Amino acid sequence: MSKSPLRIAVYPGSFDPVTYGHLDLIERCAPLVDRLIVAVLRNAGKEPLFSTEERVEMLRQAAAHLPNVEVDSFDGLLVEYARRRGACLLLRGIRAISDYEYELQMALMNRRLAPEIETMFMMAGEAYSFLSSRLVKEVIALGGDVSGLVPPQVETKLRERLPPSSSNPR
Repeated sequence: MSKSPLRIAVYPGSFDPVTYGHLDLIERCAPLVDRLIVAVLRNAGKEPLFSTEERVEMLRQAAAHLPNVEVDSFDGLLVEYARRRGACLLLRGIRAISDYEYELQMALMNRRLAPEIETMFMMAGEAYSFLSSRLVKEVIALGGDVSGLVPPQVETKLRERLPPSSSNPR
C-alpha cells in the first residue's frame, strides 16, 4: 500500500504586519492540510514597514501554537514557489467583493501557469472582515487602539516603528 502524498498549502501575502484576520485564516486552514506554509512575499517594488525577516519572525511567533504551520519567504512567481515546495493548494482570504475581483484574476492566471495547483478562497471571519494591515498601520500612526486586531508583540513593534504624531496625542 503506497502512502498518499502530503497535502501542502501555501498562504502567501505581505503580512505587513500580521493581523488577527491573517491568523484566523491560518488557524482555520491548518487542520485541513498536512502542512501550511505561510509565505511572506519579498517585493523589491514595495517599501514595507517591516523587513521580510521581521515579518517572518512575527508570523512565527503568532503561529507557534500550530505544529503543521511553517513560515517562509519568497520572491518571484507564487506558483513556481509553490511547485518547489510541493504544494497542491494556494490559500487566499476574501474580505469583500472587491477582494474577490482581484483574487479571481490572480487565481485564473495561476491556474493557467500551474493547472495542478488549486486556489482555495476562505472568507474572512466576521470579526475581521474589515481588517487590513494598511488600516492597522493608519490607526497606530494616529494614536489609536489596535488591541484585539493584532497580536500583542506586533502591536508593540508597531508602536515602536510608528509612534503617534504629537498633533494626535493618545
